[in-house]
Amino acid sequence: MKQYIVDAFTDELFKGNPAAVCVMDNRISDELMQNIAKENNLSETAFAIKVGDRYRLRWFTPKNEIDFCGHATLGTSFVIANYIEPDRKTIKLQHIRAR
Repeated sequence: MKQYIVDAFTDELFKGNPAAVCVMDNRISDELMQNIAKENNLSETAFAIKVGDRYRLRWFTPKNEIDFCGHATLGTSFVIANYIEPDRKTIKLQHIRAR
């Protein structure tokens, strides 16, 4: 798994709205995702895993899983487009709910 910190809505360091973005090679437990988000101590941490032609997303605050986070979703798209699959023309994201 690789983790990135992305400041959404800005092109300046230490401005905008920060979120952690974790791009996973393999699934990890809900408990581990929650502990990573707690350790990051940012408003949200997004977890993405590629399944087929799309990335499945989940979002965690330091306290619990949430249904959606816009700036963490934008941050995830930025990371995929610039670092994970820079030659890809379209990024498909899919929200998956907690079990």
